Amino acid sequence: MLFNSFEFLVLVAVTWGLYYLPVIRRWQVELLIASSLVFYSWTNPKLLLLFILSAAVNVSTSYGVVHGPPARRRFYATLGVVVNLLILAFFKYSPLLGRSLFHETSSIGQFLMQVPLPIGISFYTFEGISLLVDAYKGRDEHAARELVPKNWGAHLRNTTFFVAFFPHLIAGPILKAHQFIPQIVAKQLADVDWAAAMRNIVLGYFLKMVIADNLKEQTFWIASPYFETQSTAMLLTMLFGYSMQIFADFAGYSLIAIGVARLFGYNLPDNFNFPYISQSVTEFWRRWHISLSSFLREYLYVPLGGNRKSNLRTYLNLMIVMFLGGLWHGAAWSYAVWGSFHGLALAVERLAKPHLPEARNAWAKAGITLLTFSFVSMAWLLFKLPDFSQAVSYVQHIFTNTSVATNGLGYLTMLCIAVYSLPVLLYHAWYLAREAGWELQVRRYDFVGYGLMMFLIVTNAGPAGDFIYFQF
Repeated sequence: MLFNSFEFLVLVAVTWGLYYLPVIRRWQVELLIASSLVFYSWTNPKLLLLFILSAAVNVSTSYGVVHGPPARRRFYATLGVVVNLLILAFFKYSPLLGRSLFHETSSIGQFLMQVPLPIGISFYTFEGISLLVDAYKGRDEHAARELVPKNWGAHLRNTTFFVAFFPHLIAGPILKAHQFIPQIVAKQLADVDWAAAMRNIVLGYFLKMVIADNLKEQTFWIASPYFETQSTAMLLTMLFGYSMQIFADFAGYSLIAIGVARLFGYNLPDNFNFPYISQSVTEFWRRWHISLSSFLREYLYVPLGGNRKSNLRTYLNLMIVMFLGGLWHGAAWSYAVWGSFHGLALAVERLAKPHLPEARNAWAKAGITLLTFSFVSMAWLLFKLPDFSQAVSYVQHIFTNTSVATNGLGYLTMLCIAVYSLPVLLYHAWYLAREAGWELQVRRYDFVGYGLMMFLIVTNAGPAGDFIYFQF
């Protein structure tokens, strides 16, 4: 069920209409669980079976971690994590293994390549792992029992709700158990932050429906073999447009999820913090998909040793984390290459930083920001063209098509990309203005911006399409 579908609006309206009724108050969580299961199974009810299996694994093993024999805590935690990863590996990476390890006529290879990819499996698997690790590493017995109460029914309800809550179920933000489960209490209508909820929802729908969905029509020509006949200027403009599109698409989803969750009294973590003003790849990952980078840092990078050991070990840890983070995004080696590019950039930055002068003037900072954005945008090509050979060919044509003339249709496409990218640039400029101390002056005209966005959502939405991160 898409956020930008009529069915989703009906689901939210009906659920919210019942949610705050006095007779429903003690059943608020159960109501949200029921709505979440309807949301997840709307287009393919069979997916519900796998989701229930995943939830059952996490409920059972986390309960064993906290309330089982102390000598068995590590066993239950390890079992839960391993089963989660095996489920994820089978359903997400079987096609990749089938293509990589078996001949196309092999019966095993054909079987593996036909394994379906359940939407959202990467997200709810990571959240199940978060519950297990947080329960195992609880600061004290009270913290662990807050996550996993002694009452089995309450634990079943809380865990199912934690992973199923429909605003974040399909594409995040990725939640951590110790941040979300303590919020599971009865909610009051008077406590809803209406202003924050509506700002997030309006901005999210604007970014998705007006910016991302319209840019999708222009960046279509990045696909092979269409790009081969395009001019260098056109190829670079389309790559820039895709960088704007993927931000608007994913940030739009996250903002809608955060806003809808607020309507029901729950606070989800911010997932984006104006990433395209970053002056390094390190800073980019503190601003882009924050819930994923935070998860990888807390549950993978730190356990591997982080930066507490030798420099060489730190660089290796960065490469391992980003390689696996790349594979998390998709079952293709191009995603692993994408993650490795970022891991290498993080390692090089860490190695070079002590020996480089700090950028002090505005022009130097702007140059570094542009360089960082260019690296990130070039790497996005592996998302648009998961076939690595096609991505390499695209880059080659950027350098070889310098003599190809841009035709009238090409100029129109470039103009459309510029027009629909402008709001994303203004969005980041607004952040810079706020940081420069102009927040009061800028916020004074907020109502004009949100009114204009609502008008454009109604009058200029692009053709509806899936969110890019649904495939992960």
